[in-house]
Amino acid sequence: MTQNNKAIFNWSGGKDSSLCLYHALKDKQFDIQYLLTTLNGKYKRISMHGVSEDLLDKQAKSINLPLRKIYLPEFPNMEEYDRIFSEELTSAQEKNIHISIFGDIFLEDLREYREKQLQKKGFTAAFPLWKRDTKEIAKEFISLGFKSIIVSVDAHFLDKSFVGRIYDESFLNDLPENVDPCGENGEFHSFVFDGPIFQSQIPFEKGDIVYKEYKSHSKENPDENFGFWYCDLIS
Repeated sequence: MTQNNKAIFNWSGGKDSSLCLYHALKDKQFDIQYLLTTLNGKYKRISMHGVSEDLLDKQAKSINLPLRKIYLPEFPNMEEYDRIFSEELTSAQEKNIHISIFGDIFLEDLREYREKQLQKKGFTAAFPLWKRDTKEIAKEFISLGFKSIIVSVDAHFLDKSFVGRIYDESFLNDLPENVDPCGENGEFHSFVFDGPIFQSQIPFEKGDIVYKEYKSHSKENPDENFGFWYCDLIS
């Protein structure tokens, strides 16, 4: 690690991100300057999670860290995504920031992609949770007093009954064997509303549960659609 330890923390608002931030804040090799979150520019909601911008703002305020937002097109292609992030990294460089922290756990191809893009701009990628056992991560998250609600599930892996539930031992026990306890393969996403990194609990109410289906952009399966159940959270 270089002497300059200024870092960006890539914040999703979910449980892995929260536990990762918990450890990163305790690690003296990181001087976290701000949280960075991507949102759907059309709906002003956290990408993949579907959580409103207002709740994201309340999280950042309770964590007491500045928040920068990247607004993406509704369906960005990789060229657009890379260009937008390259511009954000250039902005960070101007602030003498050269570290970017992620909560990824074991997806090798995703880590390789992140590192490749960051290296182009002279950045170092850091993964505090990397290769930890996801069952142990889930247990640690709960035991530390974090509180989280499931806001979206991939309908290919989980049915409607899992969305809107609290992430606890009961939830973990009900997961099918093919679903990772941390949802690392994208099986589910969460919103964290309380825990040791927060100064106060984030208030919200559960809203409607809706199903949304999207067209595949995969070259291998261009005609295959995929669906998600979402639980709206009302601030």
